[in-house]
Amino acid sequence: MSSPPVIHIPPSEEASALKRTAKGLARFAALVGVSPVLASYWLNAALLGRGRALESRSQLLSLWPGLTGQYLRRAFLQQVLAKCHPSATVEFGTFFSQPGAVLDENVYIGPRCILGLVHLERDVLLASNVQIPSGGKTHYFDDPTKPIREQGGERKMVTIGAGTWIGTGAIILADVGKGTIVAAGSVVTKPLPDNVIAAGVPAKVIRNRFEPTEAGTSDV
Repeated sequence: MSSPPVIHIPPSEEASALKRTAKGLARFAALVGVSPVLASYWLNAALLGRGRALESRSQLLSLWPGLTGQYLRRAFLQQVLAKCHPSATVEFGTFFSQPGAVLDENVYIGPRCILGLVHLERDVLLASNVQIPSGGKTHYFDDPTKPIREQGGERKMVTIGAGTWIGTGAIILADVGKGTIVAAGSVVTKPLPDNVIAAGVPAKVIRNRFEPTEAGTSDV
């Protein structure tokens, strides 16, 4: 009887297969690791509501540093958010307050961000200390006879378009178009179109992102 043929796997494919296996095992271990946090989350969600339960548990997991923290946060958020893609990265100190948040493919969220009802489309990059609450009307303040805390408010999904880059310390209160760059420290109060560079308080469009400079090339 002839021996079965030997199948040779190219080294690059073999390395890729091993890497995928290692990542799969790490994700499973992370899910096991956060299972007590998930259990307490669902218990508190039943008693206090999902928003309050999410905020406290994501604050807890935000304190775990390094690659281990990234895996633990992702494992938790995949179970409790509307969507968290396996390729999304959430760094140290970042927490969420609304379970309706959506994180698409290859999203990167830098350290110490605070996120509410937000949809981060694929390939979005958030630098550190970015704040995206649930729109610009989370607190009404029109009635002078009542404290602001008693006047209510509304939450709105804020969408950050695919491929957008939000700079350090920016505050985003309105939708941002695809491929747009928001400068560090800016405050976005009105929707921004696709593929522009915006800066300021409130943020204004400086120019089209691909507008040629005097030298005939883009400077970004």
